[in-house]
Amino acid sequence: MEVNFFDRVYALARQIPYGKVTSYGAIAKALGAARSARMVGWAMNASHNLQDVPAHRVVNRTGLLTGKHHFQGTNLMQQLLENEGIQVIDNQIVDFEKHFWSPEVQQF
Repeated sequence: MEVNFFDRVYALARQIPYGKVTSYGAIAKALGAARSARMVGWAMNASHNLQDVPAHRVVNRTGLLTGKHHFQGTNLMQQLLENEGIQVIDNQIVDFEKHFWSPEVQQF
């Protein structure tokens, strides 16, 4: 049975450690689809019905909370990150490199 791209994105996103973040592009690259960062964003947007996908841990390549408007409540994404010890100022993760998790290339 072939697993679709969104399912592969979700499987990888579930591996992001607590207190860490990764980027849409890093997930796309790890899945062997380096030019598909936007599709990873679409997958994250569609994941809000899945309780076990930590979409709040996926940000853009500079640490900006570009997906925050897809969360219920005005600052839910930021609050979830701050609950994990990640400081956010003006929708930007402070010390982004320190919190960045680089996924390994995954074969699903």
